[in-house]
Amino acid sequence: SSLLLMSGVVVTVGLCRRLARRRLRSRPLLFAFLVETFSTFQICACTNELSLLGSVEPQPHTALTLTYGFTVLHGLTLAGSTCNPCGTLQPVWAGGTSLRMGGLKIAAQFVAAVLARVFMHFIWSLEMAEPHLGALSQGCTSPMQTTEMQAFCIELLFSVVFQLAVLRAESVNPKYRVHLIALLITMLVYAGGNLTGAIFNPALAFSLHADCFYDKFLSYSLVYWIAPCLGKFLNTLCV
Repeated sequence: SSLLLMSGVVVTVGLCRRLARRRLRSRPLLFAFLVETFSTFQICACTNELSLLGSVEPQPHTALTLTYGFTVLHGLTLAGSTCNPCGTLQPVWAGGTSLRMGGLKIAAQFVAAVLARVFMHFIWSLEMAEPHLGALSQGCTSPMQTTEMQAFCIELLFSVVFQLAVLRAESVNPKYRVHLIALLITMLVYAGGNLTGAIFNPALAFSLHADCFYDKFLSYSLVYWIAPCLGKFLNTLCV
């Protein structure tokens, strides 16, 4: 049921992106906002569902396999979308994207993060699959299983490694690039998933753990918002 749900999200988002391309090419701002919203919604919704499957046996092989598989799927179906505020900031800092367009895309990403969370909570309330049972009663399921400073350093390091790999992989054939990026993300999740969740995406972090941001805003914003953005900034300086 979970796999069917995530597949349905991917198909629906694909149809919405195609419809937006056909109807809104003459309105670039609205087109960019909607495409970024649809794309980020797909990643957030699927990752919310994947977070419930982390305990499925055999551990951690099932979770890592699904992470790799759906990362490849996202890469193949969401070409042209950033889905990460940190990735959107780079062309803004470099002058390749206007501040207005960058702000619009970041707003779209956080809107999508909220919509995905609301949508998935509605789906979970229906309790259509075993992993959904009791999912809404967990509250703040904190991914931070280490000290705040260590978590900050881990998310910063992972952001630097990920963003640098994305830049270096731009010259690679797209059909191979998606697998390289998916493999890297899977390795980072394996290395640090049990400590911080290995998210390095502010919008995704908010969609997954909004309750934790409400309870400990300063701590979580430092680790899951500031650290990834700082990592992107450091990459920009190095490159």
